[in-house]
Parts: sequence; C-alpha cells; structure tokens
Amino acid sequence: MSVPVIAFFNNKGGVGKTSLVYHLSWMFQDLDVRVLAADLDPQANLTAAFQDEDQVLALWPEEGERKSIFGCLQPLMKGTGDIGDPSIVRLTQRLALMPGDLALSLFEDDLSNQWPRCLERDERAFRVTSAFWRVLQAAASDHHAEVILADLGPNLGALNRAGLVASDFVVVPLSPDLFSLQGLRNLGPRLRDWRSGWKDRLDRKPRVDFPLPAGEMCPVGYVVLQHAVRADRPVRAYRRWVERIPSEYRVSVLGEADPGSWEEGDANRIALIKHYRSLMPMAQDARKPVFHLTAADGALGAHATAAKDAFRDFRELARAISERTGVARGAFSPTSPEG
Repeated sequence: MSVPVIAFFNNKGGVGKTSLVYHLSWMFQDLDVRVLAADLDPQANLTAAFQDEDQVLALWPEEGERKSIFGCLQPLMKGTGDIGDPSIVRLTQRLALMPGDLALSLFEDDLSNQWPRCLERDERAFRVTSAFWRVLQAAASDHHAEVILADLGPNLGALNRAGLVASDFVVVPLSPDLFSLQGLRNLGPRLRDWRSGWKDRLDRKPRVDFPLPAGEMCPVGYVVLQHAVRADRPVRAYRRWVERIPSEYRVSVLGEADPGSWEEGDANRIALIKHYRSLMPMAQDARKPVFHLTAADGALGAHATAAKDAFRDFRELARAISERTGVARGAFSPTSPEG
C-alpha cells in the first residue's frame, strides 16, 4: 500500500510555500506522525531550511553520487538503469528529508519529452513520468513514513507536472494579493488538465513490472499566508483579496460554474496563517520552527507568546489537513497527547 503524498503547490512564488511545508513537517512529527519531507523544487529551499551549508555541500559532492532526489534519478536519466536507492536525511526519529538538488532542473527536458510518449504505450516514458512517485515511495518505506509532504517549485513546467502526478492531495498556499488571484486562474485549469491527462495515459499503459501512481491530485483547499493583522483581523488592504479568493478558487481550481457569494467561513479555506515577522529570522538563525523557539533563542515576552500562538496555529492547520485527507487521524484522536 502506498504512502499518501500531499503536494504544496502554487505557480506563484513568494507565498511562503516552503516555510509552510517546513513547519507542518515539524508539527506532524511533534504529534508522533512519521513524516517524509520531500524537496521537489530545483531551488532546494526546503533542503536549505533543514540543513546548513556544510551539510548541503555533503549532499551534493562535486564527484561521486549525489545524496539527493537527483542522485536517485541519475541511472534512469543516463540510461544505465532505473531509479536508484533513496538517500534520506533522518532529522529525528519521526522526521526525515528527501533532499532536493539544484541539478534537478536537468530532468525537466526528459520529463517533457516522455509525457506524450506515454500515449504511445512506451515503457520508458512511464518509468520517467512515475520516477518521482517511485522514489518517494521507496524513501517513505525506508523511513516507515505515514505521510509525505512535498514542496514543489513555483511554475507550471514538466517537473511540477510529474510532482503532481506523484501526489494524492494538493494544498494551495496563497498570499492575499492580485498575483495569487491570477495564479489561481493559471493553476486550476492546468491541474485539471494534468489529472485527466494522466488518467488517459494510465488507461493506455503497457504491461510493466513497476507500480504507477494513481495521480489523484485531489485539491483539499488553500492556506492564506503572510497577511498583516490588526486586532486579529486582516487589514483593509488585504481583506479585499481575501474576500475574492473563495470564488476564484471554486471557479478556477474546482471548476465550478457558479462562484456563489463570499462567506467568512469558506469551506475550501483550510487556514489563515499570520506572518510571524521577527520570529521568522530568529527561527532561521536557530534552525528550528518558530513554535520551537525558547528563551535561549531570544524568544522572550511577546516573542514567547507569539511562539505559543504559532504552535496553536500550526497544530490546528495540521488537524484540518488530517481531517481533509484522512492522513494521520490517530494523532488527533481524543486519547492522543495532543488530541
């Protein structure tokens, strides 16, 4: 049985997507869930969040095998074999990282070329297109993971198509601004096209000796990040965009004809996460999530209160994602420590 993959994707950059995956990975592990955080973005920002420069350099040696997702793909890319054994970084007993790689962009052309060849029942085309999913499943099996959280890059290219083919669920991080709204208009139709395109290819697949992903790419909602607040409410400059996101999400991502009216409790909005401002650089310096900051890290007074608020916010976000996906429900049972 495969491990569920939750992809965090928006073709607009700068919305806090990587920070969201990073913090949720830590939150799920705090809740005793075994997590594989997967960096499928060629910018490798998630890897850099978990590892310092010396550790990253060790993952990407100038000579020899790269200990990253790109290293797993190299035999397939070179035509010398299929995917290689995954190299994961065990951060804690329950949290592991599938490291990203700046060289991952070299896989883009092969993915682009093989997508149409799947329709010709070409076996290698299916090997290439399913490579991300098969690497992630092998890594999850090695870690005994219960869930895979995948960070994808901010574009609509072949790499992200393969990353979404590897996913069961899709969470869309957004900023409350015009650019995120336009991003939904680009993202939604492409997501639906890729889902139906993969289903069509599965219907035509040849007999193969390796498993293939279902490619459900089920949208489970959106998370609004990095908004300014005053008295726990979005300020007026942002509210106009927050109010327009629900109908745009329903029309563009879900393909609904009638956007309906805006409601404060939009069912598709998973959470509204505050920007923790001065806590973020503090957390980056300490190389830990904001809700793990202590007095020793400089989290005193209002900062300490904000760190506790962050724990509450991300715990509720993890709970909401669990409810929508069915992943790690036991972490929120009435008998669990945090339930």
